[in-house]
Amino acid sequence: MRAAEVLYSRLKSGLALERAPWSGQLGDTQWPQAAVLVTLTDTDRPEVLLGRRANHLPMHPGEVAFPGGKRENVDATPWDTALREAEEEVGIAASDVAPLGELPPLITRTGFEVLPCIAGVPAGLNLAVDPGEFDSVFYQPLEAFADAGVFRVEPMFDGQRERMVPHYALGADNIWGVTAAILALLANVAYDAGLDLKRDWKVTP
Repeated sequence: MRAAEVLYSRLKSGLALERAPWSGQLGDTQWPQAAVLVTLTDTDRPEVLLGRRANHLPMHPGEVAFPGGKRENVDATPWDTALREAEEEVGIAASDVAPLGELPPLITRTGFEVLPCIAGVPAGLNLAVDPGEFDSVFYQPLEAFADAGVFRVEPMFDGQRERMVPHYALGADNIWGVTAAILALLANVAYDAGLDLKRDWKVTP
């Protein structure tokens, strides 16, 4: 069995795949809702697609993130949101996406509920990156995020309270916040990495 098939099977066993509707009415939930698409390539070393957010963006400029965004009226489910945003931002067509599972929603320090949608994609996709969203995109083997040597959790104080924030140091990139949390949780499922986030991301930080 190929490495991608093994990984996909492990994720299907370890993750729920409900494709349930968004909870609550748009604009009438405890937190604004968003979804991201976490893609894993069908290759010998499955890779995850990440992007460096455009520097002109008002929120999180330059940070590493997944394709994704806020729930909109046209979105019945988190998968609808994630797939729509991924096609708009990096040109991944829904027909190229094979859903594998979902991580539980994570609550960010900025007050968003983010649902990660995990999916397999073919190798060698012809991406069309929207420069209004990402300055660049890159692939990184998922197994790299199972390495405790590049993972750390540090306290961050915003002037009001202290929060424990995960980071990955990979090359010139510091991948942190909710993106790092999603990667660590996924590495724990995929590779039994045992990474400790030191807080419960299902509650307000």
